[in-house]
Amino acid sequence: MTNSSWPLFKLGLNPYGMTYYLGLQGRGTPRQNPKGTGLEGFLAIAEELGAHSLELFDPWLQELSDGQLSELKERLNRLSTTPVISGGYILEETGHVFRSAQLLEAKTIRFALTNVLCGGRAFRTDWDELRQNVRKKILGFGKTAVDAGLMIAIENHQDFTSTELVEFCEMTDGVGITYDTGNSFPVAESPIQFTKTVAPHVRHVQLKDYRVQHTSEGFKLMRCTIGTGAVPFDEIFSELGKYHDELNAVLEPGALEARHVRLFIADWWRGYAPKTAAELAECLLATQKNKLSEHIDFRTPWEKEEDAQLVDYELTMYRESFANMKQLGM
Repeated sequence: MTNSSWPLFKLGLNPYGMTYYLGLQGRGTPRQNPKGTGLEGFLAIAEELGAHSLELFDPWLQELSDGQLSELKERLNRLSTTPVISGGYILEETGHVFRSAQLLEAKTIRFALTNVLCGGRAFRTDWDELRQNVRKKILGFGKTAVDAGLMIAIENHQDFTSTELVEFCEMTDGVGITYDTGNSFPVAESPIQFTKTVAPHVRHVQLKDYRVQHTSEGFKLMRCTIGTGAVPFDEIFSELGKYHDELNAVLEPGALEARHVRLFIADWWRGYAPKTAAELAECLLATQKNKLSEHIDFRTPWEKEEDAQLVDYELTMYRESFANMKQLGM
């Protein structure tokens, strides 16, 4: 039974934790798997698990005619599944996502803001320019979203802090947050710190978890079955429940490559606002939950180049993650 202090979650999935199975990731050039199952494979897993929300990869939708999108809408309706349109990086978006959202009657469009990962903004010489360009694009898309009756939900994609995301939301109407529950660690915030700041603005949730392995430069974030890592879901959900009665929440196991957050390197902090010792300590303490020994080889089959195991690895993690979240009470 759902905890009474939580929102009512429409539990579902997105494609980014099964990129090999779906054909979004492969070796060579282009970096895709030609044997991937695409949209149909994604819908098959959604039907198998009984997903009530789906984050739909917009490049798939761009290939469909208006009639095919209408058929997809009817299919989602039969499954009682709420669609969220998943755009790419906001600076690269030309506006096709608005067509997809309108034809599928989706109310939310998710965007990543930059391709900076692991909090590594200091390693981009154009960070300040990038941030200003993101700001301008959000202002423009916020107005477009309001005019269309839609919501832009910008993701914490391992680049911006909770405070910065809230500032983006407060610039204009029509903008909220896609909250990736695993992505506070890369910007040196604990999940609870991050959640308390962004909770009023959250419009869509991506359920991600990580096992943490500490290094001499900081820590690595390792993909894991959701519910077995460092993320305190019960506390996060209770905090979200203070502001929301209902939310879409999609499973997204982490990437097939570990994320290395090098915050013990002084240069890593360039471009960040000052942080107190207590705030950093809270983040580092949170990484201790279910942490991995530095001696454990926790590489994924992708990192070991064991591609024959990848499809089973990805789908098993989704199935187990879905079961864990339902057992937790979602």
